[in-house]
Amino acid sequence: MRDHLYLLAPDFADPAYPGRRFYCWHCALLEGVLAGFPALAARLDVTRLPWPRPRQALIERVGAAHQSLPLLVLAPDAPDALATGRHGAVRFVDDKDAILRALHARHGFPEQHP
Repeated sequence: MRDHLYLLAPDFADPAYPGRRFYCWHCALLEGVLAGFPALAARLDVTRLPWPRPRQALIERVGAAHQSLPLLVLAPDAPDALATGRHGAVRFVDDKDAILRALHARHGFPEQHP
């Protein structure tokens, strides 16, 4: 089993803002990192989910309370210290900066410049 990164699919509508299109900037940041290092990105499973909730694929893995994206589900061999949350036996990272640190620690992505 590999680490699994969940992102929002870009270019979505929000009914609260009729006629407008959006992207998630945290997800766009991670998309850029993945695109910049495709050989490292190939070490991850990546799923892009539609914007509307409920996000069933996430609910099945991490519960209904953790549908915000981006979210990285850690493989069983990942160190516990990387996780920011847990749902049963599933450990995950749900903060963009913590995800970037996990990508560096787990998969060799370069570090974010201070």
